[in-house]
Amino acid sequence: MFLFDISNALTLVLMLTATVLLIFLAQEEKKSFINAITLFGYIAILVMHVAQVATLGEEYRVLLPVLSRCIVIDFIFIFISFFAYLWVDDIETKEKGKKSISNSLDWFWKKV
Repeated sequence: MFLFDISNALTLVLMLTATVLLIFLAQEEKKSFINAITLFGYIAILVMHVAQVATLGEEYRVLLPVLSRCIVIDFIFIFISFFAYLWVDDIETKEKGKKSISNSLDWFWKKV
């Protein structure tokens, strides 16, 4: 069974570094779709891990704690990517002079 183990320390550091670099690139280019791509990528990895848990055979029950850690880490990366997307989207709308539909997170962005 193939397992993309992101709870491994080296893989976790590499994914965190790639995520931070993509957030920085999106912020510099003022393009929110870059963070949207990473967000959908992490959602796809989450779906893969949940499908693996759902179809886990008896002989692979020892992998359940590893898959559970991977799912928690997936949610953390989705959380980071989602707020990075919202942040860069706010920067992009201010740069292009477009008005956002809802400014309900203005209190949050003023504190960042």
